[in-house]
Formats: sequence, structure tokens, C-alpha cells
Amino acid sequence: MKPSWRPVADIRQLRQRAQLLAAIRRFFAEREVLEVETPLLCSASGTDPNLDFFSSRFHGPPNPQTLFLQTSPEFAMKRLLAAGSGSIYQICKAFRNGEAGRFHNPEFTILEWYRVGFTLQQLMDEVAELLLGLLAPKLPHLSVRRIGYQQLFKRHTGLDALCFNRQAYREYAVDYPEADGICGEDHALWLDFLFSHCVQNRMPEDTICLVHGYPAIQSSLARLNSNDTRVAERFEVFINGMELGNGFFELSDADEQEARFDREIARRRRQALPDVAKDRLFLAALRSGLPECSGVAIGLDRLLMIATGCEEIAEVLAFPVGNA
Repeated sequence: MKPSWRPVADIRQLRQRAQLLAAIRRFFAEREVLEVETPLLCSASGTDPNLDFFSSRFHGPPNPQTLFLQTSPEFAMKRLLAAGSGSIYQICKAFRNGEAGRFHNPEFTILEWYRVGFTLQQLMDEVAELLLGLLAPKLPHLSVRRIGYQQLFKRHTGLDALCFNRQAYREYAVDYPEADGICGEDHALWLDFLFSHCVQNRMPEDTICLVHGYPAIQSSLARLNSNDTRVAERFEVFINGMELGNGFFELSDADEQEARFDREIARRRRQALPDVAKDRLFLAALRSGLPECSGVAIGLDRLLMIATGCEEIAEVLAFPVGNA
């Protein structure tokens, strides 16, 4: 057993991390995408009821205030986009309270980028290109597959993801007696539960699965599909059943975004979660005009797990939360 002061990750994983970061920066430099930095400690948090936040008390002048460690750099990056930055990317830390386990560490490394003028389909192409290049040494036969969320959900559960039927969902989840108590009448929670327990682990191996067309109730920052408003312009990336990333054709309507924030805040209150405030600076940036763009965030620690064949996220971190 290693002494507690020593890093958990082997030096080989630390070297591969450095090589991965260098390769990502080359990829975006070749495409003239600007690398940026934004604050990780901000005056507002997100409103997502599924996320818990770290907060800290700032004792600086003129008045003390509560600041929040960001779960993603998204809001600040969109402020840059609204200011005319053009296409941008960032590699940084992100923080999510209460998340720890085989695939989770409360402090993790994220790659987030936004492509001005890109459709969601173009962004999915770029995600696949990046991942194929990064993972080729470990998975030379890696393939790419796109599939609609509703089609995938129906194939593995027989259920309609867009039409909520609590009785049908409960009958399908008979092997998970806790499901009904957790999810109740919340359609979005049911979809999260059933997808993670009954669909995600049945995806094909050695395949970059780009699952697109998520239900709108799960996509508070994405535009709705113009042909079916029950569906959002959102995709997620999976490899070997592990979720790696989440992408949107970005919502630019400030009024609609604020209304979605209000609904999430109301949901947080119903669930007795900590109260949060809307990010007024982000909303102001949207009102000034966000360019047409698509964006995605990729978890780099999980990506490194795949690149190195590691089974636990702690194996690719120098100092995970247990000995940070």
C-alpha cells in the first residue's frame, strides 16, 4: 500500500495526461480555435437540480459575498462568444459537490469548446475526429455510430421516451424497486434512471456512440428542434458505455433561457434543494446577442481512463479527493 502522501496515479498515466493535453491543443491550434481562460470562482452558480455546488465566502472589499466553484465554464465562455471572441476552447477544472466513485471525482478536468457557425451535425463530426485521433493508439479499430435517443431508448426498453407513462415505466423497472420512489411523477428523472441502468451499459463496444435528439425536458441550455419541440438539439458521447461528453446547438433566446432557469429553480424548491440565483451576467450576454454556435464539454479524466485502460478514475488522478 502506498503512503498517503504519494500520488495515486502511476507516472505513466501522468505522462499520458500531458501527452493528451498537448495533442488536444495541437488539434485546436491547427483549426485556429482560440484557447481561453475564464474564472472558476464566480458570483453565480447554475440552476440544474441534478447538480450540487461548492460555495465559498469571499471576505474582500467592499462587501463580503458568496462565490461558487463552477460546474462548467459554459456561462463565462458564452459571455466571450457574445463579445465577439469567435470559436473558442478551454481546458480547466470543474467542480461538482457530492460526486465521488468509480467514474466521479468532485474536482475534475474538462475540455469545453464552442464553434461559431457550426451546426450540431458539424460539431459531432469534429468530436468524432478528435476522439478517433486521441484514442487510435489504444483502440485502433474504434468506429463511430450516430443514433437517435428515442430510437435507442425504445430498442432497449420498449418504452416511448417522449410520452410519459409512469405505470409502464414502473412495470419495466420491476428489477429496480427503488425507481418509483426516486422518480415519482418526474419524467426527466425516470429517463435519467432508465437510461443509465438499462440502456447505457448495452451500447456497442469500441464505438464512439453519438446519441442525439434528447428529450427537451433534459436539455435546459439547448435549442428545441424546429420540427418537434419535444426534442432538443442535444447529443451525448459514449464509449464502452461510459459517458464522455454533452453537446448542444446553443440556445440564444435570453427570455426563453430565463424562463427555463425559473422552472429549474422552482423544481429545486419543490425538492428542498439549496436555493440558487440566476446568472444575470450570462443572461445579459445572451440579450446582447450570442452568435449561432454549437458547443460541447468532454470529461478528460474519463477520456484518459479509456486511453490508458484504467478501471477507476482515481488511477488517472495524481491526488483524487481521498488524498487531496
